[in-house]
Amino acid sequence: MSRLIIENASYVVTVDATDTVLRDTTITIDDGVITAVSPAAPNEATQPEAVVRPLAGTGGSTRERQPGPTLSVGASADGLRPHGPSGGVAEVTTIDARGKLVMPGLVNLHTHLPMTLLRGLAEDVDLDGFLARVWAAEGAVMDTDTVELGATLGALESLRGGCTTQLDMYFHHEATHRGAVAAGSRHVIGPVFFDGPGPDGLTWEQRLDNLRSWPAVLDEIGGPSVPVGAMPHATYTCSPEGFAQVVTVLRELVANGERDGILTTHVSETAAENAGIRERYDATPTELLARAGWVEPDLPLVIGHGVHLSEGDRTTLAAGGAAVGHCPGSNLKLASGALPWQVLQDSGLRVGLGTDGCSSSNDLDMWQAMRQAALLARLTSERPDVASAHEVLRAATIEGARALGMGDVIGSVEVGKRADLVLVDLEAPHLTPVHDVAALLVFAAGRGDVTDVLVDGMPVVRDRRSTRLDTGQLLERARVRGEVARAAAAEAAAGR
Repeated sequence: MSRLIIENASYVVTVDATDTVLRDTTITIDDGVITAVSPAAPNEATQPEAVVRPLAGTGGSTRERQPGPTLSVGASADGLRPHGPSGGVAEVTTIDARGKLVMPGLVNLHTHLPMTLLRGLAEDVDLDGFLARVWAAEGAVMDTDTVELGATLGALESLRGGCTTQLDMYFHHEATHRGAVAAGSRHVIGPVFFDGPGPDGLTWEQRLDNLRSWPAVLDEIGGPSVPVGAMPHATYTCSPEGFAQVVTVLRELVANGERDGILTTHVSETAAENAGIRERYDATPTELLARAGWVEPDLPLVIGHGVHLSEGDRTTLAAGGAAVGHCPGSNLKLASGALPWQVLQDSGLRVGLGTDGCSSSNDLDMWQAMRQAALLARLTSERPDVASAHEVLRAATIEGARALGMGDVIGSVEVGKRADLVLVDLEAPHLTPVHDVAALLVFAAGRGDVTDVLVDGMPVVRDRRSTRLDTGQLLERARVRGEVARAAAAEAAAGR
């Protein structure tokens, strides 16, 4: 058994059922599982007592806890100390988190990681103009090797920013997954479906075959445990009959396999999308999904964007246990519209946060997504009490995990869960002093404050550097392929 101990954390933001915040705490992780969350020993605590309290604004009473047992102490240059065998534990590694905050890894509920290579190639256009330019660049440059490269680059950007889990959607899904897993991500993806050949040139039957074989490929690639994804692009690129076929195959895989399933697609991103679907099918995108058997409580469904949902759509999706992957940055940049946060919350819909792809939002910064979501919700509702900091923080962590069907595995710092954790350096002017922890994280902190990241109990970022990748080599390869994509996008923009 391997053991990792995070000791002397100044704060632990658990995001548990009562949004508890711990002071001066030690976290023990055995074989990737959190096995203890306890107060630091009194001689090692940074405060006289270990205090447990809820996040500001969530109510509840403050309570004190007695110090736990003394853990091994010492120091090293990087705060990461391996120890020899001890009591059945093969190796003990210790991270000194003094002056730092520990929180759950962020969950990106809608993104396209390989599009890191297309960042900045479709500026000052709406969704239709964006797709025209990006699809031209994808056709020119995004072969399997380039997609894997882009996914690795995107996963590295995500991880260094504290995002440990991504619900991704991109063609060449196997290459995408290999690239993200190489960086250390908990990466959720599956075959993408188009009625036509799509950028990868596959037929519909080939895509269905890819879905049927996907569980075995996931086992072969390895990495942190994830569900089997099935990902038709949208109701405007796939027929209702196709959606029905996809969910039927996925249900067969879940019934006969060991992995859970997850469905995702783009839904009601723009008003124009809704109008087009209404003209073709006399229905909303959500109504098409419901008719195809997609909106059922026993199979997780995440809809990307969901900006323009009708009241009936919201009722249908909430009854089916679906979730919305809200992408405020992309929606703002493409002028797609403003998701009515409180309306969705009041309807009972689960809302998580996403970044969308780098070619539409220009980054994979979940901290910025949190801040944008909160500010946009308050602006459009004209209410300063909407989208509270702790509500937004939950959307970026535990609610995202629940949307994936993984709420009992990740999304909070609790005993029995996998250790997908982020350490934030509080020794910074913009993070001093600490009064309201949730507000500090949502409105003041940023991805540059993340120092260390664990996925499945393994350190994948240490002292702001990847433990898995040669970053310099990766960036150089990305620059070379990026030039090819730039030329293709320029030709599309010129109308050639």
